Amino acid sequence: MTIDIYAADEQHDHEIDLERWTKLALGTLTDEGVRGLAEVSLIFADEVTIADLNQQFMGKSGPTDVLSFPIDGDPQPSGRVPDAGGSGPGEPPSPEIPQLIGDVVLCPAVAARNALDHLVSLDDEIALLVVHGILHLLGWDHAEDEEAERMEARERELLSRHYRSAA
Repeated sequence: MTIDIYAADEQHDHEIDLERWTKLALGTLTDEGVRGLAEVSLIFADEVTIADLNQQFMGKSGPTDVLSFPIDGDPQPSGRVPDAGGSGPGEPPSPEIPQLIGDVVLCPAVAARNALDHLVSLDDEIALLVVHGILHLLGWDHAEDEEAERMEARERELLSRHYRSAA
C-alpha cells in the first residue's frame, strides 16, 4: 500500500507542520478504506489564493477555510487509451497507475479566525479541516442535517484516533 500525500505550504501567515498534517491525512485515508497506490494533495494557501478558488469553483466571494477538489471518475481508463493497454493488442493496464483522489486546499489565516470563534487552538482547527477536506474528497457531504451529523461523528472519531492536541 502506498498512499502519497503531496503537501505544500504556499502561505506565510502561519507556520505549518507539513509532516504532522500529512500523517493525519494518511491516517484518515487509511481508515476510510483507501488502498493501493493513491495520491492526494494537501495545500496550505493564503487568503487571496483561496478566495480566487472559492469564486472560480464555488461561485462564492471571499476566502474560506477549506476547499476540496475530488478527481471524479474511474481511476482506470475506460475504453481504449493509446499505450494504456486494454481490449486489443498490447499489455493490460498497469496496476501501478495511482488513483488520483484529489486536492484539499486550506487557508490557515481563515482557520485562525475560526479557531478564535470556536475557542480552540489553530492546530485543533487545522486538524478538523484536514479531516473534513479528506472526507469530502471521499464523497462525504453535509448538505442535509442527517449527513452533517454522520460526517461530524466520523470527524470526531478520526480525530480521536489520529490527532493529539498540543494543548
